[in-house]
Amino acid sequence: MPRPLPRRLEAPAGPGGAGGVAEPSVRLDLWLWAARFFKTRALAKQAIERGQVRIEGQALKPSRSVRIGLVLQIERAGERYEVEVRGLAEQRGPASVAQQLYAESEASVAARLAERERRRFEAQGYRPPETRPNKRQRRLIQALGDLDAL
Repeated sequence: MPRPLPRRLEAPAGPGGAGGVAEPSVRLDLWLWAARFFKTRALAKQAIERGQVRIEGQALKPSRSVRIGLVLQIERAGERYEVEVRGLAEQRGPASVAQQLYAESEASVAARLAERERRRFEAQGYRPPETRPNKRQRRLIQALGDLDAL
């Protein structure tokens, strides 16, 4: 069961910090793993390094801190997700709890479903041959390829 960060970090007192309590945060690769976008932290790290996880179109590093309210663009298995971080977790838990860590935008859901439907229709149009072409069929295929040479 994921749990929120138990510790609160104190901002340094001085010119940059107010001396108050800083917002809790978690590493990006750890959060993606805990939210069940990737099966392992290593896969999450690879996706981040390949640029498949972005914040406002900006490339990230696996050690980037994730805070509540950030909007992430995640590309996984050919699908794009746009999610807002709603909770933080350092441990991976059940899927029902992991789904509470983020909220996907309505536009993202609609675009993902439309893309999935488009791919399904494209796959219906092509049927691979059941067997290898015989000698006559190979000659016809070769003859069709030679039409470009005319």
